[in-house]
Amino acid sequence: MKNATLSALGQSLAQRLPYEFWIGWRYTRAKRNNHFISFISLTSMVGIALGVMALIVVLSVMNGFQDELRKRILGVASHIEVRGFEPSLADWQHLQQQIQSIPPKAVASPIEGVAPYIMAQGMLTHDQAVQGVLIRGVLPAQESTVSELSTQMKLGQLNDLKAGQFNIVLGSDLAMALGVRVGEKVVLMAPQGQVTPAGLVPRIKQFTVSGIFQVGMYEYDAGLALIHMEDAAKLYRLGEQVSGLRLKLADLFMADRVSQSLVEALGPNFYITDWTQQHANFFKAIQLEKRVMFIILALIVAVAAFNIVSTLVMAVTDKRADIAILRTMGATPQSIRKMFVVQGAMIGIIGTVSGALLGVLLALNIETVVPWIEHTFNVQFLSKDVYYISDLPSKLMWSDVAAIVGLSILLSLVATLYPSARAASMNPAEALRYE
Repeated sequence: MKNATLSALGQSLAQRLPYEFWIGWRYTRAKRNNHFISFISLTSMVGIALGVMALIVVLSVMNGFQDELRKRILGVASHIEVRGFEPSLADWQHLQQQIQSIPPKAVASPIEGVAPYIMAQGMLTHDQAVQGVLIRGVLPAQESTVSELSTQMKLGQLNDLKAGQFNIVLGSDLAMALGVRVGEKVVLMAPQGQVTPAGLVPRIKQFTVSGIFQVGMYEYDAGLALIHMEDAAKLYRLGEQVSGLRLKLADLFMADRVSQSLVEALGPNFYITDWTQQHANFFKAIQLEKRVMFIILALIVAVAAFNIVSTLVMAVTDKRADIAILRTMGATPQSIRKMFVVQGAMIGIIGTVSGALLGVLLALNIETVVPWIEHTFNVQFLSKDVYYISDLPSKLMWSDVAAIVGLSILLSLVATLYPSARAASMNPAEALRYE
């Protein structure tokens, strides 16, 4: 019963599809006396599959890098910064209330958090180690509303920063470079000096390490230190002033539109920047690299696809007797053309689908495969001392997969145009003359 049903379905399908399809499909899977044609056909399939797989994996890794870089940068940096045109910002409490009172409908994305900060440079010393750092003075309770540092603490807590206690939180690589642990003392030197009879002397203050954070981005882990904002104001003699306000948005991709809304709401007396301006070079570089890699790897697919031309040209020569017989039986040139288009399309589709499946499988497991390769062969592809991200992330986007598959199949179809036209123009009498 089951075999009868399958046979009926097969007959129904055969009746619906044109005979050109079945002949082209038979040419694709039939065993040929000329093994060289089969070899070139197999090479074309493998080349297309490898090209498609490489394109999917590389674009997924580039997407992963872009997403991971954005997440790590914006986990420490701010979506939007509001500063005055002077080095410091006075009456920041009123400005903070003014920003928080802006109705969500007035901006493109709701403002989830607003926090003041003091940003300055300094130099940390411990024993014989010296490191230049970027000092950020924060209010721990408000800082957690604009950054993810409170969740990135490796030792201690961000709330351990208390006003007047002169505690400091260091990045993990910075703490390692200084050779300090939680509870030990470091000396912070501010470049703004004091004028004494002996000359200009930098301001020096001893801090206690109360915590260590690890963002996973070397730039911050090795060069950022956090102290309480009141301690920073005392050390750098800012009084009640701050460097600016940091904002966090519900949708970070609306930062540029929210910046424009803030300019209209706050007036021209403030300097407002967003993350797309501050870190534009990173993301533009990744986007450019992604486009270049797409073009380069697409050439691999194009070369493999145009191997179909040589395959079909030899197939046309090999099947000239069959073509002549089909023509004498009433097949039109258009039908002959369709047969070889089907044959070439099948080579491209089989290679494309195989490469897409392998590429998707590898892209979804790249974070497992790469560590296994590094462990097995004792190598490290991305050193954290050199690269911003030491892991190899991957983010598969189905729109990229669809574009790659579409491009590969299109190139395969283009490669069939000349051989199929040559087969359609063949004269049956000439083809049978020497048979």
